[in-house]
Amino acid sequence: MLLCYDNEQAWNEAGPAALRAAQQEAAELTHQLNSRSQYISASPLHPVSTAASIRIREGRRLVTDGPFAETREFLGGYYLIFARDLNETISIASKHSGARVGSVAVRALVELNGMPQENANG
Repeated sequence: MLLCYDNEQAWNEAGPAALRAAQQEAAELTHQLNSRSQYISASPLHPVSTAASIRIREGRRLVTDGPFAETREFLGGYYLIFARDLNETISIASKHSGARVGSVAVRALVELNGMPQENANG
């Protein structure tokens, strides 16, 4: 999984045209991955101003506005891909336009037995 962390301030400073160009570049990467049968799923996320974080502490639910941590970078989207190994995954992550302004974290998924199959309605 590629977790794409954005820097909202940097994108605001770069301007709407730069953001649109980066989004187009990310879409092109998605099509390249799809043509090589490596694409599973991808999606940007809405701004952090629409987020909520939920914690359970001492049996009480705490809901706070915004992302889960105090940081300039926030989770902006994800890619779920097929890759042969870590080196190939890093190579793909390096091509993502967001890596130039924020970062792209590479994480392997844990396969759990007994989980439901993906739902087409999801």
